[in-house]
Amino acid sequence: MKRTKTLKVRIKDRHRPLLQQMAWSVNQVWNYVNELSQRSIRERGVFLSAYDIQPYTNGAGKDLGLHSHTVQEVGREYVTRRQQFKKTRLQWRKSGGVRRSLGWIPFKSGAVTWKQGQVYHNGHYFKVWDSYGLAQYRFRAGSFSEDARGRWYLNVVVEVEAEIPAGQDAIGIDLGLKDTATCSDGTKLEAGRFYRDLEPALAHAQRARKKHRVKAIHAKIANRRKDALHKFSRQLVNRCGVIIVGDVKSRSFTRTNSAKSVYDAGWAQLKQFLSYKSAGAGIMFHAVNEAYTTQACSCCGAISANSPKGRAGLGIRVWTCECGATHDRDVNAARNILALGHERLAGGITVSSGR
Repeated sequence: MKRTKTLKVRIKDRHRPLLQQMAWSVNQVWNYVNELSQRSIRERGVFLSAYDIQPYTNGAGKDLGLHSHTVQEVGREYVTRRQQFKKTRLQWRKSGGVRRSLGWIPFKSGAVTWKQGQVYHNGHYFKVWDSYGLAQYRFRAGSFSEDARGRWYLNVVVEVEAEIPAGQDAIGIDLGLKDTATCSDGTKLEAGRFYRDLEPALAHAQRARKKHRVKAIHAKIANRRKDALHKFSRQLVNRCGVIIVGDVKSRSFTRTNSAKSVYDAGWAQLKQFLSYKSAGAGIMFHAVNEAYTTQACSCCGAISANSPKGRAGLGIRVWTCECGATHDRDVNAARNILALGHERLAGGITVSSGR
């Protein structure tokens, strides 16, 4: 069975000037389409589709040094985002200045190929750090993209053989701040490991106003976080048949004193990784409302007077229910989340008993 996967490889820095020139051209196409769409809506009340836009941009690729597929993809992406955000005009793509847009060059299937050990696109060869063995894949759609440090990457969709893991475990996951994720079987992903040893270096670079160094340290932190979340999510997907996660919203905590820990935890990224990896492996992944999962006993279902409640109870890590069961705060919540996923508590966790 085949499934699609996006590969991301870094392009060598010698190609940066060419890619930046192509990205400038992409910005011109985007801004032209933006103005064209706005005028059509204002003057005729017509929302242009990607098909409507194409005649206006035919031939632009040759003049701007872009592949014709790239020009078409810019128009299609513009229409998609305009519909998504429900606006008559989107933000302009800026090619210079402090707030410049990061480079982006989309392409369709067939516009990028692998030739002579290099990536070939629009008459140009690009050398990459090939960590995947790209010669074995047939490239589909994708893009060239730039990060905040000016490094360029090739992102391309390929087909791979789907590997169905043999694991049959059922796991509930509680997302938190002390530990990024705690599983119902006691497995934990520690929080704070991504940045703590880099905080002194980051503070020094910020005080010295070394912008490039600050960007490099932030990128290292982000890479550490992504690596840890990838490994943690892959281990769970390989051994589980059912994964249930508490649907905690980061927005609920970003205006509190815990904002820094919330941003570092990467809850949304972990849920995203678990979602698409579970789909690819053919296993069940579901997010449930985690209300009262910390307070309710996973053994008897009652909310004891001893259970942690609200922000005042954040310091309570271990507690004993009136039924005699002693719980680790996060493991207990993860077990309740798993029970909700299995619909063991058909009406949700009871909140009346024990109050």
